[in-house]
Amino acid sequence: MMRKVLVALALAGLAFAGPAISGTTHREPKEVEWSFNGPFGQYDQAQLQRGFKVYKEVCSACHALNFITFRNLGDPGGPFWDPRYPNSNDNPVVKALAKDAAPIADIDSNTGDAITRPRTSADPLPAPFANDEAARASNNGALPPDLSLIVSAREGGPDYVYSILTGYVAAPTGLAMNDNQHYNPYMGGDMSAYWTGQGPAPEGGFIAMPQPLTEANKVGNDDGTPVSVDQNAKDVAAFLQWASDPKMEERKQTGFAVMIFLVIFAGLLFASYKAIWRNVAH
Repeated sequence: MMRKVLVALALAGLAFAGPAISGTTHREPKEVEWSFNGPFGQYDQAQLQRGFKVYKEVCSACHALNFITFRNLGDPGGPFWDPRYPNSNDNPVVKALAKDAAPIADIDSNTGDAITRPRTSADPLPAPFANDEAARASNNGALPPDLSLIVSAREGGPDYVYSILTGYVAAPTGLAMNDNQHYNPYMGGDMSAYWTGQGPAPEGGFIAMPQPLTEANKVGNDDGTPVSVDQNAKDVAAFLQWASDPKMEERKQTGFAVMIFLVIFAGLLFASYKAIWRNVAH
């Protein structure tokens, strides 16, 4: 009797869990060969510079990079790293970017009055909105996420970001949606509640952000790289990967040095073991 009760409870649990497990579906991200893949991968500085330009001209209208300061852009591995300026605060490109940015609110150290002042290399990149409420009001109630850690926060990393940016397609016939929703098969979601067509509901989900990169608003490349929506998407995805992990190259170099040390140390231990115990029977 007890066994029957346990089986019934298990089946009931599966019945409730089934929709939650299978309801959210999306297409697997496209796989891209990134320069930073693998244990010896490195950032492509030219690509990071192109990606920063895409972010600045397109993405920054809605999305902030609250954890990135101007001087980070000139750090080793960054878009504007220059070995002639080991202190990124002295990097002329970094200083020019900070100078050209919108002023930042501050407090006068002498009077305590609220003021605005030009940004310096130590300041964060300007946010598009003063607060979350203003951001929602400008985006039909949707809050654009901060992009500082978006690559680390999403399964698929840069592949996911690239796939979302290049994955906008017309909604399948039979999918009910309003004017503020945009269909993307790479966006996680459950379309069953909105599906009135034949057969199973399509994979993917709705996203509040309109397609940001189109043929009409492609961002030009200063280095002569051919311009395309696909290239813009790859470049900004690589830049956001750097923003999520700006110390990647340093970490890989440290790891490689540690592995060499461990190999040498293991060899010394083995040699010591043989020398100490070579005349001892065991």
